[in-house]
Amino acid sequence: MEIPNGHYIFGTVKVGERGQIIIPKEARETFSIHAGDTLIVLGDEKWGIAVTKSDVLERYASHVFDLMAGGDGHAAL
Repeated sequence: MEIPNGHYIFGTVKVGERGQIIIPKEARETFSIHAGDTLIVLGDEKWGIAVTKSDVLERYASHVFDLMAGGDGHAAL
């Protein structure tokens, strides 16, 4: 399977007994995730779960939710 530029598969993680996961080092480096950063967990019953940095969500929230709702993705960024 060819992965388009800008898209990644970092592998799998297991959920611990307390519901915690470890974000792979390569993913943390690629997306500049550091200890103390705030992440937001989004969920959609059809598409599943997404985890993003809060500052990214602030910039792209309307675009993401428009796509999830089946829109054309032209919501203001």
